[in-house]
Amino acid sequence: MKKLKVGIIGCGNISSIYLENCPKFPHLEVVACADLDLQRADSQAEKYNIPKACSVEELLNDQEIELVINLTIPKAHASVCIQALEAGKHVYTEKPLAVTRDEGRQILETAKKRNLLVGSAPDTFLGAGIQTAIHLIEQGEIGVPIGASAFMICRGHEHWHPDPAFYYDVGGGPMFDMGPYYLTALVALLGPIKRISGFTRISYPERTVLSTPKAGTKIDVKIPTHIAGVIDFSSGVIGNITTSFDAFGGTSLPPIEIYGSEGTLLVPDPNTFGGPVKLRKRDENEFKEVPLEYGHAQNSRGLGVADMAQAIIEGSHFRANGKLAYHVLEAMHGLHDSSDSGRHYMMESACDRPEPVSIKIQKQR
Repeated sequence: MKKLKVGIIGCGNISSIYLENCPKFPHLEVVACADLDLQRADSQAEKYNIPKACSVEELLNDQEIELVINLTIPKAHASVCIQALEAGKHVYTEKPLAVTRDEGRQILETAKKRNLLVGSAPDTFLGAGIQTAIHLIEQGEIGVPIGASAFMICRGHEHWHPDPAFYYDVGGGPMFDMGPYYLTALVALLGPIKRISGFTRISYPERTVLSTPKAGTKIDVKIPTHIAGVIDFSSGVIGNITTSFDAFGGTSLPPIEIYGSEGTLLVPDPNTFGGPVKLRKRDENEFKEVPLEYGHAQNSRGLGVADMAQAIIEGSHFRANGKLAYHVLEAMHGLHDSSDSGRHYMMESACDRPEPVSIKIQKQR
């Protein structure tokens, strides 16, 4: 099989799992990594046997590289993606696609103009857990899907993150931080979104960092930290989603539930690739765990890159694509816009529900 030569921009913590996983796919070859901090790029290159560590400019000028994986911080996603596309390279970025809708549209328009592809995390919906849930829905195990619920509720990053201020600035908050996982999973399970109603609040205008090394530092909160929304899917399913950094007592709520005419499905944490998946049929008294029917139950970040690379090689479609990522980006903004305006937000974008995973991208060496 032809190998696609890949360059990684951004050598922070998230880069390690990509550098570990990409070589497991026979059609991916990481040939360079770059970072504004060249020492950090050198360190990752040495650790993961990458042939070249270099500046961002040098990587973009490397004619050998066909696909760039953008692992920079979110506010740099758009500029780096557009630079890569202007350099004639396909690009796959960490979530979210961009911070604003205008930036997201600019990425997609640049790619279209250059006849290049854009992909975006999260790719967790390609893993064993959510793919098994999708299979159960398609097989009619819960009958006709009627409703859905999604919950991401925690106490906030100032309790553990070494530098949590970003999470309370514009572009942060629980929706923009974790919403991509939940909304992408819901679209993969139930299809695109038609309209949204949202309700948001800043529960604590100031946060105190409790983690080292910045313990005691005060953070002015500039983004809602508790968001509740109702989602009207194009399929007719009605869902609700809550994301929060304000629940200090924890919660026992499941990550995602899908309600159907013949049963209820418990979907695993969309921030992971595995299970468990649990099903309760109409006439049953309790949930039963369903064996995972697909590969990639472990941390398989990079799976979306592999699927995209295969599409580039074969001229086919791939799942974690730019249209899906933009649809999710718009939905996150739509929840905030709806709360601010006191009205429904009507989605302007559309996307296809991603095709279920095929055998080709289940297998890793």
